[in-house]
Amino acid sequence: MNFYWSPEINPVVLSDKSIKLAHFSDLHLAGRQDRRRLERLGTLLTAIVNAGCSHIVISGDLFNSTDPADWVVIREILQEKGLYSWDRVTIIPGNHDLINLEEEMRIYNALNPDSKSRTRRVLEKTKEFCNVFRELITGEDTVAGFPYIKVLQYGDMTVSLVMVNTVFPWANTDNPLGARGYARPEELRALLDPSVDSALKGSFVVGVCHHAYRIYGTGILIDQAFDWTMELKNREELLQTMLRLRARLLLHGHFHRFQAYTAGGIRVVNGGSFSYNPRRYSEIAIYPDGNFKQKFVDI
Repeated sequence: MNFYWSPEINPVVLSDKSIKLAHFSDLHLAGRQDRRRLERLGTLLTAIVNAGCSHIVISGDLFNSTDPADWVVIREILQEKGLYSWDRVTIIPGNHDLINLEEEMRIYNALNPDSKSRTRRVLEKTKEFCNVFRELITGEDTVAGFPYIKVLQYGDMTVSLVMVNTVFPWANTDNPLGARGYARPEELRALLDPSVDSALKGSFVVGVCHHAYRIYGTGILIDQAFDWTMELKNREELLQTMLRLRARLLLHGHFHRFQAYTAGGIRVVNGGSFSYNPRRYSEIAIYPDGNFKQKFVDI
């Protein structure tokens, strides 16, 4: 279990004394050559900063590529905007960042009965991701992994982010599109350690993962099939863990809709898809009395 505390941060504080978080997801960029959308990303980041947001959460699927050379482009844009720091931005991976679907479906991998090798590839890619963005995870030049917690101190207010990796290895029967999610039991158990409860005491807690708690959830057969390929397999276990951590919000992406809903008493916010609408983000204002307001903002 990895804990990271900030010293007191000097945030942009509104007249109503709220702290504002911005959240968006699923950029699905096509590398350095995707200049138009990279420019739009820069525009969105500028608008978020100008709106007075103290912290930005990007909940996965940065690129349609597992190449770390592509991930570095995001780091460079954040650096150009003066945002590449632990206290300003949190980034987690999505399935497109960690699973090379074309490679997994090649015969020599697809027919390999040893699922441990698939899990190993995802874990190794996760380590690469954490290495590229290590300064945003630990706040220093060291590498750590999931789960991890950021405790952000804004004067008398403390906001804590709890990050869980929900990317589930490809499998030809159980995860044929590489899009199903799964929160590893060992990660969830780590979050229930008493030291975590102590670290989060008195804080406004926000959970962050990539996969959606809710997708369609209808009786239509084709939607049910789509649900199966996209679902977070152990979503109830993740939700119960967040409830035990007294989380007020759970932020995710993956299912490309901008939406907010309630599950088990926790407000769940889907950051939608930057690739579908690069001019929209979710804004959350957190108040000293523990209340909050969430809305989607179009720039």
